[in-house]
Amino acid sequence: MYRDHSRKVKIGSKIIGGGSPIAIQSMTNTKTEDVEATVAQIHRLEDAGCEIVRCAVPTLEAAQAIGEIKKRIFIPLVADIHFDYRLAIAAMENGADKIRINPGNIGSADRVRAVVEKAKERNIPIRVGVNSGSLEKHLLEKYHGVTAEALVESALDKVMMIEDCHYYNLVISIKSSDVMMCVRAHELLAQRTPYPIHVGITESGTLISGNIKSAIGLALILERGIGDTVRVSLTGDPVEEVKSAKIILRTMGLRKGGIEVISCPTCGRTQIDLIGLANQVETMAAGFDLDIKVAVMGCPVNGPGEAREADIGIAGGKGMGLLIKKGEIIKKLPEDQLIPALRDELIHWRG
Repeated sequence: MYRDHSRKVKIGSKIIGGGSPIAIQSMTNTKTEDVEATVAQIHRLEDAGCEIVRCAVPTLEAAQAIGEIKKRIFIPLVADIHFDYRLAIAAMENGADKIRINPGNIGSADRVRAVVEKAKERNIPIRVGVNSGSLEKHLLEKYHGVTAEALVESALDKVMMIEDCHYYNLVISIKSSDVMMCVRAHELLAQRTPYPIHVGITESGTLISGNIKSAIGLALILERGIGDTVRVSLTGDPVEEVKSAKIILRTMGLRKGGIEVISCPTCGRTQIDLIGLANQVETMAAGFDLDIKVAVMGCPVNGPGEAREADIGIAGGKGMGLLIKKGEIIKKLPEDQLIPALRDELIHWRG
């Protein structure tokens, strides 16, 4: 498995690579210059389980804001820079734990070297990021368009620019909105580099389409043993990215902890607000750090059997419902007491 043998890289207090647990990342969508809004969003991301956060740094004011933001958050912060090498230097001087750049759009070799020297001085990792929208003209001509091979060659060219400065504290990301191309690119990249790889499907879309594309792409890549950090890129609240990443990793057996909520689809037998009930349970479950499975079923006839693999669950009927443990009915309750009873059980389980 590639991730067991990739180089270890320290990002703030977090270590990735070398068989370390796969870290969940997200990115703020606030103006980084707005410290209050950015800190508030990062706190929400932390509560959701985000382990590394990235902030855009398009201005000097944003780079300078990193110092104050860092004082008030608890996870490593990555500064995302495009084009202006001076912003990368300023971000590191203000405490960024890692920077994300594309050396190809930073400018001349001297500018890349200036960034690398500052990173070297402070031992700050550099994430070399390449995506399908940033491929160089000569590679597009060589490969007759955007291909997995072109993405990998572009990324390795950028890595070499930094290695030529005798710096090897690197992370690589190659992203495409084409899921299968992205999978192929990661397979090729993993054969040619020792560095930890950040995995994501870029521009994947809104909550529904983005989750589907990300789940398919990330699952295929991670199943191949590739990927040291992940981000589910969604058009929307970044907290949803973290929730989705946790579910993907847990579903694949790559992460434990956190309640897994399973629920049956509605059908003509349903006589309870199953959709509302399932949403309430999912929201409540997020507040419990338990490695268990909770079932929400809409039928008191089939519910106990269908919930047999869950540790605990509820099954609703007309105005009433059942509290179930390991497929066995332990209580019959009025509908409005199901959630409180389940909460009490989770509190007892937590001890």
